[in-house]
Amino acid sequence: MSSYRDLDIYKLSYDLAIKLHKMSLKLPKYEMYEEGSQIRRSSKGITSCIVEGYGRKKYKAEFVKFLIYAQASCDETILHLNFINDTHVFKDDEVKPLLEAYGELGRKINRFIKYVENEWK
Repeated sequence: MSSYRDLDIYKLSYDLAIKLHKMSLKLPKYEMYEEGSQIRRSSKGITSCIVEGYGRKKYKAEFVKFLIYAQASCDETILHLNFINDTHVFKDDEVKPLLEAYGELGRKINRFIKYVENEWK
């Protein structure tokens, strides 16, 4: 692996952040700077933490620390998606697939953390 761009968790988090950003722009105007801003920042924070951690990959503990931050941002994104799902009307095919995809991303990040902790040189 020669770049963070080779990581599956990077690719998935980036694609999901773009999809979520577009979906969040459909929120009512009064939510654009409240829930909309929060969810856009948390979703993009996942990708940012993966990239920053990879940049510190020489130091395993630093890499793991940033992957844990990415995991926490993923959990936060899921929370905001649940808030949006429970307080706004979206088509079923907009929020539910994102919730499922972020759940899968969280599991992948968790597996990658274990890999880095146990196998990373």
